[in-house]
Amino acid sequence: MANLKVTILHDVWEEGPPEPEPEPVKAPRGKAGKRRKKKKDPLHDREEIFEALTKLGHEPSYHILDGKNHSLFALAKCGADLVFNLTESYAGDDTMDKNIASYLELLHIPYTGGGPEALHLAQDKSLAKKIFDFHKIKTPDFATSYKGLTEHSHDIEFPLIVKPVSEDGSIGIDASSVVDSVKELMERIHYIHEEFDSPALIEEYIEGREIYASILGNDNAEVLPLIELDLSKLPKGTPRIAGQDVKFDHDTEAYKLTKSAPAEDLDEETTKKLQDTALAAYRALKLRDYGRIDMRLNKKGQVYVIEANPNPWLASAAEFIMAAKKADYTYADVIDKIVELARARSL
Repeated sequence: MANLKVTILHDVWEEGPPEPEPEPVKAPRGKAGKRRKKKKDPLHDREEIFEALTKLGHEPSYHILDGKNHSLFALAKCGADLVFNLTESYAGDDTMDKNIASYLELLHIPYTGGGPEALHLAQDKSLAKKIFDFHKIKTPDFATSYKGLTEHSHDIEFPLIVKPVSEDGSIGIDASSVVDSVKELMERIHYIHEEFDSPALIEEYIEGREIYASILGNDNAEVLPLIELDLSKLPKGTPRIAGQDVKFDHDTEAYKLTKSAPAEDLDEETTKKLQDTALAAYRALKLRDYGRIDMRLNKKGQVYVIEANPNPWLASAAEFIMAAKKADYTYADVIDKIVELARARSL
């Protein structure tokens, strides 16, 4: 592949003053969303991507979308051969990432990762689950509720987990998200409405192992070795869920007691079932280049898709790269492959 001018596009991931540019900041991308902040995490991928692109012989640069028009205008004139799209929000609104992808398409600038369709379908968990149902992909039965109106409802049973319908990064998910009674359910729905001004997604809680399938590619997409987030050491009585304390709050007991690692003790049949389910979900939501499918494996060996993640974190310690390394890819190999896949769409 010829040497390319690659712009690493990222957003302001936390409310407040724009991040300095282009000085590296050791913190992860995250979906800040309206009115909400994530605790800073040491994982960050854009500096590692910059380094990998340099090693591959490309000319990387940074461009930040700070929620002001001048940053959009400047992007249109950036002269990039390719944009490595790491944006997850615009002006603090994490529902706008699909619009950024649409803007890049209007500019005819090739970019990595999911297109507007994939970003929209994956973010709206209710819509994604309806698509999974259509494709016979098992997902927990669910209902949606917004200020007294029920848009969709299966005949669901307790225990249930309640979360915002259009958030990711475990925003709005904590130990109180799992409910066992009508009283707890109504209180949690009210909390979601008040805190996030969002419909509540109410789905059956699936007790089981938390399995992540990272996928690399398009027509001949490869499911990388499965990764498990081990929740078994959480304190007794604590729901086995990947809430914000597990993922981001380094000082909590939950964070210290959980870790991700290659999944063990999975027989060949179960592994294939997980891989096939993940690939079906990846294709159903039109993900491309790379993505991660989050699943639950219950004691009966049934696989449930919980959600799909377009453009997952590419930090060297994140699950996607952990899976890639297990498959004998170097970090630079992964970045090279993603660039190649995105570039091929414009040739």
